[in-house]
Amino acid sequence: MGFPTLIFPAPMFNPVLFSLLGRYTRKTFLSDLVSGAIVGIVALPLAIAFAIASGVPPEVGLITAVVAGFLISFFGGSRVQIGGPSGAFIIVLAGVSAQFGMEGVVVVSVMAGIMLVAMGLLKAGSIIQFTPYPIVVGFTSGMALIIFSTQMKEFFGLPEGDIPADLLPKWIYYFRNIHLANWNAVGVGLTTVLITVYWARVTRRIPGSLVALVLTTLAVQAFRLPVATIGSTFGEFGASLRVPDLPGLNFDLVKQLLVPAFTIAMLGSLESLLSAVVADGATGYRHRPNTELVSQGIANILTPLAGGMAASGALAKTMTNVRNGGKTPVAGLIHALVLSGFLVFMGRLAMMIPLASLAGILVIVSYNMSEWRSFRIILKSSKSELSVLLTTFLLTVFVGLDIAIPFGIILALVLFVRRVMETTDIEVLKHEVESERSHLSEDTETLDIPKGVEVFQIKGPFFFGIANKFEEAEKEIHEIPKVRIIRMRRVPFIDSTGIRNLRSFVNRSKKHRTQTVLSGVTDKTLEALKKDGFYEELGPENFCSTIECALVRARKIIGKS
Repeated sequence: MGFPTLIFPAPMFNPVLFSLLGRYTRKTFLSDLVSGAIVGIVALPLAIAFAIASGVPPEVGLITAVVAGFLISFFGGSRVQIGGPSGAFIIVLAGVSAQFGMEGVVVVSVMAGIMLVAMGLLKAGSIIQFTPYPIVVGFTSGMALIIFSTQMKEFFGLPEGDIPADLLPKWIYYFRNIHLANWNAVGVGLTTVLITVYWARVTRRIPGSLVALVLTTLAVQAFRLPVATIGSTFGEFGASLRVPDLPGLNFDLVKQLLVPAFTIAMLGSLESLLSAVVADGATGYRHRPNTELVSQGIANILTPLAGGMAASGALAKTMTNVRNGGKTPVAGLIHALVLSGFLVFMGRLAMMIPLASLAGILVIVSYNMSEWRSFRIILKSSKSELSVLLTTFLLTVFVGLDIAIPFGIILALVLFVRRVMETTDIEVLKHEVESERSHLSEDTETLDIPKGVEVFQIKGPFFFGIANKFEEAEKEIHEIPKVRIIRMRRVPFIDSTGIRNLRSFVNRSKKHRTQTVLSGVTDKTLEALKKDGFYEELGPENFCSTIECALVRARKIIGKS
C-alpha cells in the first residue's frame, strides 16, 4: 500500500489507480468492464470525426483515443475521467495541420504536453478550476459555432474548393455555392442528426451516434449513394501505431508553434478539470487536480510519438462512464482496449463511413458544446459578466483562440483582483476601537483611543490592488497624529507591492513626526516583513501582538514626546 506514495508523492502526482489497487474487487471490475465497453463504443465515431475535422487522417483520432485514453486513466487524478481527442482542439489543430502538416500537429501536441506537466508540478491545477464561468462559456460557445461552421461543407456535400478560413466569408461561400449541394449527402447528414437525437427514446445503453453511423454507412453501401466516404477521401485506413517522421523539426518551428501549444495546454487543462469537477459532483468523490494535469501532459507527450495528436479529458465520455456505472480508472483502460480492438481488426470497415454522417455527429457535438442555456442566463446577469462573456465569445469567433485564450486569462486575473479588492477595507478610527477580546464573547468591548493617536484598521489582503484605498484613507486625515497604529490582525498576506506601499506610508508619517506601530500582524505577514527588512527598519518594539498592547505602546510614545 506504501508503493504509490513512495514513487508519486502527494499532492503533485499521485495517480488514483495506484491508490485503489489494494481495495479493488471483482464486483467493481464487472461494473468497470460494462461501462468501459460502452464508453469505447461511444468514443469510436467521435475519435474519427474529431481527427478528420482537425485536418489529420481518421486513424490518428483512433490512435489518440487508444493511447491517450489509456495513459490519462492510468496516471490520472480522477476515478472516472475518460480521455481522448477533444472537440476543443479542432480549431487549433486544423490551423496547425493546414500550415505545418502532421509534423506540426505532433510537435505542437508534445509542446502542450510539456506545458501541462509543468503546470501540474507547479500546482496550478487548483487555480485553473476557478476560471470565471463567463470566460469558459464564451470560449466554448465560440468554439462550438466555429466547429459547426467547418462541418457545413461535408454536411451539404459541397465540392472541393478554396473555402475561406474566417467565419463570415465562410458562410458567404456556403450560401453562394448552395446550388452545388449533394442532396444525398444532406439526407445522410440529416438522418444522422435525427437518429442521434431521438435514439435515446429507444435506449440509452447504445449511443445514438453509433447507431446512426452504422445505419447511414449501410444505406450508402447498399444503395450506392454518390457521397464522399473516408476511403474515397483519405484512402487506406492505417491500423498500427507508428513513430512519425520529423524531418523539419527545428527551433524556428518550435517558436512558431509556441502560441498554439499554449492555447492547447490551456484548453486541455480547462476542459479536463471542469470535466473532473462535474464528475465529482455526480460521484461524490474528489479528484486530484495537479495529478490530473500531469497525466494529461504525459498523454500529450507520448501519444503524438505513437502517431496520435493532442488529447484531454472529455465531459461527454466521462459522464457516459459515470451513468453506466464506471467506478475506477480501470473503466478508462477498458475503453482504450475496446478501441484498440476496432483499430486493429475492423479498421478497414471505417473506410466505408460517409463524411456527411461524421459531419452530422459533429453538428450534435457543437450543439452540446454551445452552452446556449448558460449563455442566455449570463446575458441577463450583471454588466461585468455580460461584457466578459461577449468579449471572449467575439474574440474566439472573429479573432482566434490564440488571442482569445491569453486575453481571457488576463481578463480572469483582472476580475480576480477586482473581487479581492472588494473584500479589502481600510477604516480610520480616532475615538474608540474594538477590543481583541470581543470575538470571545457576544458583547462588543471597545477601547478608548488616546488623543493624538489614530488607528488604521485593515481588513483583507494587503497587495498591489489596494494602493488607492490606502491613499483614500489618508485623505480622511485632518489632524496629524503623534502615533498611528496600523491594525493588521485581519490581513492574511502582504505582497511586495503592499510592503512598498506600507514603507512609503511610514516614511511619509515620519516626515510629519508621526510614529507608526503595527498591531496583530499575522505570522505569514510578519514573515514577509522580516524577509524584506521592514521589521528591522520599523523596530521590533513597534510590533505589538494585540491592539491593547499597541495602545500601551502609543501612550509611552506620547508620554516621551
